Amino acid sequence: MKPRLIVLASKNIRNRGVRSWLTMIGIFIGIAAVVALISMGQGLQAAVTGQFAALDPDKLIVTNVDTLFGPPGSTAVKKLNEHDKELIESVNGVDIVVQRLIRTASFEYNDKTDFKFVANIPQEKEAIQVVYDALNLELEKGRLLDENDRRKVILGHDYMSDDFGKPLRVGKKVIIQREEFEVIGFLKKASTFTLNGIIIMPDEDLRDILDIGDEFDILVVQVKDMDKLSDVKDILEKKIRRDRDLDEGEDDFSIQTPQQGIQTINTILDTINLVIAGIAAISLLVGGIGITNTMYTSVVERIREIGIMKSVGARNSDILTLFLAESALLGLVGGIIGVIIGLALAYAAASGISAAFGGLDFSISLNVPFLIFAALFSVFVGMISGVFPALQASKLNPVDALRS
Repeated sequence: MKPRLIVLASKNIRNRGVRSWLTMIGIFIGIAAVVALISMGQGLQAAVTGQFAALDPDKLIVTNVDTLFGPPGSTAVKKLNEHDKELIESVNGVDIVVQRLIRTASFEYNDKTDFKFVANIPQEKEAIQVVYDALNLELEKGRLLDENDRRKVILGHDYMSDDFGKPLRVGKKVIIQREEFEVIGFLKKASTFTLNGIIIMPDEDLRDILDIGDEFDILVVQVKDMDKLSDVKDILEKKIRRDRDLDEGEDDFSIQTPQQGIQTINTILDTINLVIAGIAAISLLVGGIGITNTMYTSVVERIREIGIMKSVGARNSDILTLFLAESALLGLVGGIIGVIIGLALAYAAASGISAAFGGLDFSISLNVPFLIFAALFSVFVGMISGVFPALQASKLNPVDALRS
């Protein structure tokens, strides 16, 4: 493309003033939506995947099928029980099985009440250590629970703020489900926002205040040899099916490795990203139609100008190139501004989400290849939108054009 045609095209766009900006609004919105939503989708994917980063690779998570949204296993109609635990413990390759409860309970301090997630700590010393290792718990203040503690709790990092009117400290008393507990420690800020707002208490106390019988929400299975994790998983699935008289495909339970959990979530988020991109692309289509309309109008308004250009030696290809250059420039400028707006929206949304969920590491990474692709794609949309008006302009008869 000749430089003088690009200069002429840019002058023509500037001369149209407000109309050019109005034409580019569709491109602004489309590219801004694509960049903002895809960037946020990628940020969400990284943040959610990070929630699983602390899980040990030598453990299996066993739950019964959930029916509603809530902590894993807590909404299952049929609960795991001691029989299931003993069955799993009998499988070759299983080192230790730890039962977990994750429920919600009322939390009261300084005459303010809220509902929080509460998790148990088993009574056996070895099982306690498995839980601490699996969750990668680190203390900010105080100490961890041990097998001899009763009516004591560890609180997540969020409880160190003044959300309850005055700060909580080690040694303070809190009311959980109308029962008094002593705070013996606070956890360091974690990448998992659920841990930052968790209450951890001895298993016996949790069962007592919530009147929980012989049932578990999750069974954490630590295997002896990490290399045989998949083999142990397959054996467990077959044994539980046989025990429950189930055929393959009728499972009312789930056994997952941390890696499977991450893969499942990534698949869901990838699908969401595709749907989001499709919705945002509709704005680009609208923007493209706007460019087509503007370029057709430009052809009609500039018929005499086209006739003069042809009379002084301009070829059909020159006219075609000029109009394509104008539509491409409209797409390019719209795309660049759309990328800037989209990034600004993504960063603003990420800051808001991070502030709302303190432990969620929601950040937007600058994906330069994607941003360049978004800008170039807007140029492509512009050029495609300008093809038919450009062809119409290039085919005008110079004599007829000068007479108009």
